Amino acid sequence: MDETELRIAYESHDGVQTLIDQLQYSLEAISLSFDRWGEQYVKGPGMYIAVVTGPSIAAFADPMGRNQWPTDRCRSVEHDCETFVEAAQDVALTRDGAVVFGVDGVVETQMVRFTGGMPNDLDSGETAAPTYEDWMGSRHMSALDISQRSNVVATLTLSEETGRVTRFEAGSFETATRTELGGEWNPQAVAEQYESTRE
Repeated sequence: MDETELRIAYESHDGVQTLIDQLQYSLEAISLSFDRWGEQYVKGPGMYIAVVTGPSIAAFADPMGRNQWPTDRCRSVEHDCETFVEAAQDVALTRDGAVVFGVDGVVETQMVRFTGGMPNDLDSGETAAPTYEDWMGSRHMSALDISQRSNVVATLTLSEETGRVTRFEAGSFETATRTELGGEWNPQAVAEQYESTRE
């Protein structure tokens, strides 16, 4: 029997996709709630999240020292999204490293630095380098690379420089600048649209 026949397709599983959506909306909320983007010498909240399968990521991640998720305040995004956003805002402003979630929505205490992997460790088996965009910094490049691993369902980033939120899955990505987040509910986008109609 082929092992792939027994594999759970987490990348299309409704519950896992709902989790990833919740994480993305949380990053968007954090971006929109910070009002000092663009000020000189000010860095905004930045975050890197990975949703993974399996019991361990030790083969491609190292602990980031004392950078830890406050599990005493929030252990899962699914139980209380408001509490999660509050904890994530604190982490995004004060800690470094990737936050790791299991597909069950439980967040790991230890934040990590992903170390990448050899091409044969990646899901597709292809050795072609991913295509990086000009706006991508090291966090985004890492998220794009790591999203290609077979035990990583998705990675997400919040840029500390611009407030951009990006979702990476299987080596591809969807991104939105801060003015694109929240559509008609984004006050900055509404203000810019109003200004463009006056010109």
